[in-house]
Amino acid sequence: MGPLPLLLALALGMGGIGFEARPAAAYVALMAGQKAQPLNGNFNKVPVLHSNQPEEVEGPGILINTAPGYAYAAETGQPLRNAQYNFNGEFGVHMHHKYFPPNRGQLSRSSRRPELTLALILINPGGRAVHIRFENGAVRNSFEAPYLQEYKMGVRPLGPRPWNTGPGDATAIQVLRGRLDPKLADEITIPARSRLVLFQTQLPALGIANALLKGRSDGPFQMAVVAAKEATSECDLLTVLDQGRLAPGRVYLNRIADINGRRVFSRVGGVAIGDGYTASLTYDLDANGPLHVPLTSTIRHNFGTREVQVNPLASRMIDSSLDNVGTYGVRFDVDLNLKGSGPYELVLSHPVASGASKPFIAFRGSLQIRSEEGLQEVHVGMRSGQSLSLAQLNLRAGQLNPVRVSLVYPADATPGHLLSILPASQHAIFQARERQIELARNAAGSAPAAAPISPPELTEADGLLAPIEFTPVAPLTPVPPLIPPMTPPPSYRGSQPSPMSQSLYDRYQQALEAQQQMLRGLMGR
Repeated sequence: MGPLPLLLALALGMGGIGFEARPAAAYVALMAGQKAQPLNGNFNKVPVLHSNQPEEVEGPGILINTAPGYAYAAETGQPLRNAQYNFNGEFGVHMHHKYFPPNRGQLSRSSRRPELTLALILINPGGRAVHIRFENGAVRNSFEAPYLQEYKMGVRPLGPRPWNTGPGDATAIQVLRGRLDPKLADEITIPARSRLVLFQTQLPALGIANALLKGRSDGPFQMAVVAAKEATSECDLLTVLDQGRLAPGRVYLNRIADINGRRVFSRVGGVAIGDGYTASLTYDLDANGPLHVPLTSTIRHNFGTREVQVNPLASRMIDSSLDNVGTYGVRFDVDLNLKGSGPYELVLSHPVASGASKPFIAFRGSLQIRSEEGLQEVHVGMRSGQSLSLAQLNLRAGQLNPVRVSLVYPADATPGHLLSILPASQHAIFQARERQIELARNAAGSAPAAAPISPPELTEADGLLAPIEFTPVAPLTPVPPLIPPMTPPPSYRGSQPSPMSQSLYDRYQQALEAQQQMLRGLMGR
């Protein structure tokens, strides 16, 4: 390992003994010297149709169908069994697709591009009518909710009109607020032995369409999602379903063994059990120090807790992931009952994979924070490796301070986030340290780099992790110390630090002193 990677590893709290650049290794600098603990929450039992495989659709055809039977793959001509499932009672829908036609390299974003019509079809195979009521949901495409990458980064108040950060965030906000889009019917009846198109939206080439919906039926029914070209009527959409041909773009059909062996995740095409995750935790900040808990954790990113917040699939297409790895559209409600006093920061983090060449956008979505001071709604645009403060919490001594964090996990985010509560003074130190690390990175960037070496064989995450590259950096010229000295946490309202708090502070101080000593040794080379 060259001087700069080790230098940054130490400054970020990765430790200097036994550190390896492992492809799946990921770290959160905010947790340096601290541990996370599991939430031990639960998913509910509501079945949700997920139509996200293939994510990149290349042409018209069936995307998913829960009725019995088969449809034929455009790539191979082989019959693939439907993701058979009968919905009855509470249910949900999540659709997320991009249109990438074969000639996409010749398309211009500035001119009119071809489109597909994306539609959700309801099927009643029974002998009596089925009545459905819808609670909340929305449908958006890239025309209605354009994604402006650089303009929406950081944390800002959400406001009554959501930020346009793409269709996934736009629909998630409606569900988070419990609203039903006026363009959607609040109730509908499917006659016996019939089918109908519930909604349709345009899917522009190089663009995205997303839908989230929650409802309840009084009888069994099935659902299908189709993409049609030049559809002018409901009959055109039903004809696509009757043709029995899957939409092209199923790039994982030759990797079924890798999916089953969990070497790739693919995307979700099936029925997941659970549209909501709830957890409750009581924690004493005075006695135990900062709190870190996983939020949308995965097998790869659970921050040492071994808690995997991924819900299972009851039915799936053969090229779908084995479970709902993205948890897109799932509502998370985390109740934290906190004991402490004074100002604390509520922080959301995303890990950075060791050796990652460039940060990627890991989250663009919206959250609600409820406390005794009221409701805050914030929009967050986060890059990998970042830690962003969502809100300041003013905790009252001698009582439990309830805080609820809620979000509907938006499509195109990368799961595996960390939720932290730490003293405002400690967060200020962390921010100062991050600024100095950035100065060190900038200084290293001005030095000529050696020729890149080939990266090791990586385990693919296919959209859930950014590509990882390893590039050696020329020796770094000495820079000022990266870690400012730790100061004792202030006491609030006249209270003194508890023995446990002082012990925690001592451990921080010892770790920082050890890191400073190693850094001085490195810079003295």
